[in-house]
Formats: sequence, C-alpha cells, structure tokens
Amino acid sequence: MFIPVGCSAPSFKEFTLIMPAVSVGNVGQFATDLVISTLHMPRVGYFHSDCLVPMVGNNPYATSPEDSSELSTNAEVYSLPDLKLAVLQIRAPIIQTKYRQFRKSVVSWIKTNEFSKVVLLSSCHAHHRDDRQLLSTPLRYLLTPALQSVVGDGLQKLDWKEMEKVSAFPGISDTEQRLYIPGGGVTKTLYADCCSEGIPLAVLLIFCSEGDNMPHAFALVNYLNEWLHLVEKPGNVAARWKIPSSWKLLFGSGFPPALF
Repeated sequence: MFIPVGCSAPSFKEFTLIMPAVSVGNVGQFATDLVISTLHMPRVGYFHSDCLVPMVGNNPYATSPEDSSELSTNAEVYSLPDLKLAVLQIRAPIIQTKYRQFRKSVVSWIKTNEFSKVVLLSSCHAHHRDDRQLLSTPLRYLLTPALQSVVGDGLQKLDWKEMEKVSAFPGISDTEQRLYIPGGGVTKTLYADCCSEGIPLAVLLIFCSEGDNMPHAFALVNYLNEWLHLVEKPGNVAARWKIPSSWKLLFGSGFPPALF
C-alpha cells in the first residue's frame, strides 16, 4: 500500500517507474541508489507491505549532518515530475512465504497508477551461464508483449541481447525451452505476472556473483541510461553517477587498529 508523504497522493499517470529486484549481489538496489542520488530525487511516499522484512535506518542519501538523521524504511517511493520519473526502492528481502502476495500488491499499484512503463533492474548468477552467455556481454533484457510493441525496434538499435531461454531438460531434450533466472528473486515471476496482466515492463539484468558488486551496479545503470537518457554523457565518457553517502559503510567500518 502506498502512503504519501504529504496530504495528497501524487499522480504517476504516464510516468516511468524504475524498481529493483532483490537479487544476487543486490545489484538492482545499488543501481537504483545511483539513480536516486544522482538525480536528487525527493521522497514522495512509502510502500508499506508486511511482505518485506521490517527495516528502518538513517537517510541513505544524506548530504549534510542535518538531513542524516532522517529515517528511511524498507520500501520508499521517489519522484521527479519534470522527468515523469518515479522510483520504488526496496531495501529489505521479501519474506519467503509472501512472494506471491508481494507481486500482486506491486502489480495492483502499477495498474492503479497507470505508469507508461516499468523497468525492473535485476541480476542473475554468473556461474549458471551457458556457452552462448559466456561468450557475450553480461547484460540482458526482457520485454513484456505490451512493451515490445512500443519500444522493441528501438532497443534493437541499441544492439542489446535478449535473455536466452534454456532447455528445460538439458542433456536429454532441447525441444522444450524455458526462461531461467537463478538468483533473480521475483524477476521471473513478476515478469510473467506483467505479461499476463498486459503491463509494459522491461527487465534489465546482469550476470554477476556475490562480492563487491559496485562495478556491476555502474554497468547496469549505464545500460539503463543508454535507453532512458537520465544522465547526459559528456562526449564519449561514461555518465557521471553520484555515489550515495550510505555506500561509505557498505563493507563495514574496517578493522579496529587494536587488533594489530
């Protein structure tokens, strides 16, 4: 359920919605952080759901001591009306028994607000790649039929690679193919839900492993920027993304000197 910050709920009609999947390496969440931080997007509300692990913390995008004490929750919505852009940032895992309920609430919210398109940023286990995927870029995309008819040709000009289907019974039969996104969290099932509901959704994902996934986040958000042009690129230089202050403690505060 969306709870606005102010007295009235903002209108998201014809907006583009960007949201992450809680997936391997948290790459989608990191990439979403970069979008919010770089564009200085103000928070317009909260997405309250008992499907997410409860969480509260300090402002992850603080720029001064004054705003660092602001609290943030497990799912918040940010918006820039000038760009017709909204972002749903999810900071906590989905409770395992409530995956379906969470997907239903997200799909319902998307349909109610009449977003023009939705972009899901995700990731997938690198060690599950087949030979075709090992010999090409680690970036992939998927489009629902509702979005394919609108932007399909445009994405082909970008020379992107669509996520391949793999054999349902490898080594036995190649006749039955399936979509396989290990480590992608709700990516596959949310994509299927949006296909059946006629929602214009694009999935942008990257193959990765657990570890320092900041480089993967930059790769994924640059991939997104090729399409939506959120940040201008000076010449042939990569887009400049602003790292949020919360990333300073991404791997803790270091080893205590007393240990040595």
